[in-house]
Amino acid sequence: VVNGISHYGNCMGVPTIGGECAFDECFNGNILVNAFALGICKSEDIFYAKAEGVGNPVIYVGSKTGRDGLGGAVMASDSFNEESKSLRPTVQIGDPFSEKLLMEACLELFKTDYIVGIQDMGAAGLTSSSFEMAGRSGSGMKLYLDKTPMRESGMTPYELMLSESQERMLICAKKGYEDKVIEIFKKWDLDAVVMGEVTNTGKMELFWHDELVGLIPIEPLSEKAPILSRPISEPRYLSEIKDYKFELKSSVQELFIQMLQNENINNKAFIYDQFDSSVQTNTIKADGKLGAS
Repeated sequence: VVNGISHYGNCMGVPTIGGECAFDECFNGNILVNAFALGICKSEDIFYAKAEGVGNPVIYVGSKTGRDGLGGAVMASDSFNEESKSLRPTVQIGDPFSEKLLMEACLELFKTDYIVGIQDMGAAGLTSSSFEMAGRSGSGMKLYLDKTPMRESGMTPYELMLSESQERMLICAKKGYEDKVIEIFKKWDLDAVVMGEVTNTGKMELFWHDELVGLIPIEPLSEKAPILSRPISEPRYLSEIKDYKFELKSSVQELFIQMLQNENINNKAFIYDQFDSSVQTNTIKADGKLGAS
């Protein structure tokens, strides 16, 4: 995880200034890593993930789609053992240089009035971006999947909808401005193609060489997805240890040494030393210093 963040962030020119982290044994059985990137912008310059306006074009921009990341979102919540088959296809292949180009192209696009909405293709790729954009707007959408820029041959509509290839965005542009949008991304040497349009049907219509291969209502997969209600109760062991009295079996000095050896307390330099914290030359305090941000 540290190598991934440091390599990607360093190549993109994003300063990593935090370095703090916490560990919890409850994740030892199924490892989960939570991390986030924080950006600051003017509220009037925010572009939302929406797709509205019947007939407005839906444009795919960024890197080509491959089979990497297939089922990645599901895999992250799965259980593993020594007999688990190879998970290589579920690992995304990141290209920070392409992401840097995509970021710069998007920033150039945002200075225009060509688009209605935009969203990245993260977990579940085309599926999540298209359904969420249409769902938030109460719209429908047509996607012509054979127009998807592909990195591998023989990909199926199923694979194209679920691929989690990185460095891709989905744009809802204003009708008549699609060529201007594509021109910006071509300038940055990125793929850009109109692959669909907004409708008012409330359904996702998926086409493969003009043949309808998928017709799915949008709301159940977006704004009105069923919420699982799990029964909860206080764990039984809490009542058993509630009145437990701890005895101090070590000296204060020994306990202090043990505390310093705890991964949640000791020096985190082994992590943040791998990050470039001074890129962009805006960093006021070095890593590991309180309030570095």
